[in-house]
Amino acid sequence: MQNFPELAKSFRYNAKIKNWFDLDCRAEILFRPKNIEELSIFLKNYRNKNEIKIIGATSNIIFKDNVIKGVIIKLPKYFSDISHNDSELSVGCSALCQNLALYCAINNLGNLEFYSGIPGSIGGAIAMNAGCYGSETANFLQEVTAISYQGNIEIIPNSDFNFKYRSNAIAKKANKIFLMAKYKVAKCEEGVVEKKIRDLKDKRKQAQPISAKTGGSTFKNPPKQKAWELIDGANCRGLSCGDAQISTKHCNFLINNSKASAQDLLNLIKLVKKKVYSKYGIKLEEEIKIY
Repeated sequence: MQNFPELAKSFRYNAKIKNWFDLDCRAEILFRPKNIEELSIFLKNYRNKNEIKIIGATSNIIFKDNVIKGVIIKLPKYFSDISHNDSELSVGCSALCQNLALYCAINNLGNLEFYSGIPGSIGGAIAMNAGCYGSETANFLQEVTAISYQGNIEIIPNSDFNFKYRSNAIAKKANKIFLMAKYKVAKCEEGVVEKKIRDLKDKRKQAQPISAKTGGSTFKNPPKQKAWELIDGANCRGLSCGDAQISTKHCNFLINNSKASAQDLLNLIKLVKKKVYSKYGIKLEEEIKIY
């Protein structure tokens, strides 16, 4: 890090990482670039690209170690601006999905109401093609401005992502950081978007353990199956390892009851996969990210 004296104020060492599971973990080095120029300087000059990890709101991450080695990059508020012009909306990728939904409600812009039920950031939503209640990111995303690990800015159209269920070809390569996204939105009558968001929030509140220490959906839905039904059918509802437990309200949610360790969570994931495979012959795949 001595090679980047001009970036010194943007680095933190042994920095605590807040996460939705409330696990005790720290970053060996946390880099929060003040702007795109700082981020580009770092990426162009930092040699160990394989040590770089990108985090957003950490709403769907389990940190398996107490100290995460290498450099963790987290984009600050500078990268969270939201604006729109007619049917096109621009948003910085560090913005929270729920804040984007709120912006759309205030400005009566439709299409992105489903983001009110996504707890993460826009960058994470793009990376995993996040969605719920019949809508997903790929349906309305137009293009993304990204920076490569070599420090070069590029604009990636929707067609280049090759979006699939909870994945896309660009994110799989793990060599770009999403900076800004453009979405197609639709002007709606006053109150329509707000009502849709309110209805979605009520639906989510009834079905999901939103007040628990959780990371959202743990497993992807297998083709023509629902992960929660398989987990429930394998008698895993309420199953626990240490202080980690499968939610009794929605059994595709993994929760930290109080003082669960990362290993408790990982052991429970392994046990659920084993039980589901034993009963149905189906291998569940994690939707949650493990760092």
